[in-house]
Amino acid sequence: MMFRLTAALRRGKTVSAHGRAALLALIGLFVADAALADMRTAVVPKRIIYPGEEIQAGQLEEVEVTNPNLVKGYAENINAVSGLISKRTLLPGRVILTSALREPFAVSRGTTVQLVFDNGSLVLRASGTPLQDAAVGELIKVRNKDSGVIVSGTVMGDGTVHVVAK
Repeated sequence: MMFRLTAALRRGKTVSAHGRAALLALIGLFVADAALADMRTAVVPKRIIYPGEEIQAGQLEEVEVTNPNLVKGYAENINAVSGLISKRTLLPGRVILTSALREPFAVSRGTTVQLVFDNGSLVLRASGTPLQDAAVGELIKVRNKDSGVIVSGTVMGDGTVHVVAK
């Protein structure tokens, strides 16, 4: 129907009032969709958040981005940021860059963790001490408490470290 209306307008033919109303409604929908597509939101803190502090949803608010030149890489919704740890000071009213956030540590340096070596039917377990803090999925070095040997392994979600074979 829209193509007939626009073709009629190009040829200079008159369009009925019903046709004009339909055309204006369609144009209004396209303009509204374009405006909604351009509307972006950013997450900003309500108060100062210091490095190492866990970010809570109550500390944040979503605001409309009015600067069209704002570089990508900022948090766009609160759920994506809540529960993460700040790597640097976040100021109120300033966008939160995703590069300023990290996952919480699953293991801490100096604590005791379970080392697991799994090679099919052979599964070995031992106690170890991480030599650094690490989040889930990171490769770290751990000292075996029994032998003193330093091994490398990946931190798992349950707090264990899966040792990699050499």
